[in-house]
Amino acid sequence: MNLQNEHNADARVPVDPLVSPLPLGRVVCGDNCEVMREWPSQSVDLVVTSPPYDDLRTYGGHSWDFFGVAWNIKRLLKPGGVLVWVVADATKDGSETGTSMEQALHFKRIGLNLHDTMVYQVAGTGAKGSNLAYWQEWEYCFVFANGRLQTFNPIRTGRTGKGGERRKANGDVKPSRDRPESEGRPGNVWRYAVGTDPTGHPAPFPSKLVSDHIASWSNPGDIILDPFAGSGTTLKAAQDLGRLWVGIEINPDYIPICEARTAQASLDLVSG
Repeated sequence: MNLQNEHNADARVPVDPLVSPLPLGRVVCGDNCEVMREWPSQSVDLVVTSPPYDDLRTYGGHSWDFFGVAWNIKRLLKPGGVLVWVVADATKDGSETGTSMEQALHFKRIGLNLHDTMVYQVAGTGAKGSNLAYWQEWEYCFVFANGRLQTFNPIRTGRTGKGGERRKANGDVKPSRDRPESEGRPGNVWRYAVGTDPTGHPAPFPSKLVSDHIASWSNPGDIILDPFAGSGTTLKAAQDLGRLWVGIEINPDYIPICEARTAQASLDLVSG
């Protein structure tokens, strides 16, 4: 479902990859702030990424600038564009850092709307976290919109039934309604199994999680960016779904992995 008004002067139009100012179909090796700073404003439809969480992984010893990344993403997003920011927190000295929530509030302060606070529930990872607390089994999927949301293509579950109970401001219950099968959609807690990443990346990003977000918040032909490309999961998912894409990765060891995965995706599309 495309929510944009067809008469809106800011309505997005398909981009010809031959004339786009972005290096579409490429993974740029470098510092993501420096790379994004060279790109024109309002040139990206959707950002789906999972940045390094606190210091839980070393990622080859590379550091990154959250505030610079946030500013550049906000600048690059088209009106109505979306950022999906998948993050979690480390526990230090018996306290969760709260970095995820601080980041979410900063994105709001710089002008993005917190469209939805979704949860990615991790299945099959075993016990994680402190022995003095319940096992940690989920991460945030913050969904931000740059102004009024332009695109939402809800995933269909095929379930039927009545909608949940909703109340008016005075406390009265609103009447529920039957939902045709085509309207069934999941809630905002998504559960995915995580297995061993064959690419060797230390923090695998579930392919289905990425695909579902790309399908939900963009349309074919839209431009998808991952400024922490890692092993290229977002880029491959975007390509498989008929989106244009560009990635940034600071660790040169991961660039050949990204290139191989997206090249294989191209071969699969041609042979199919």
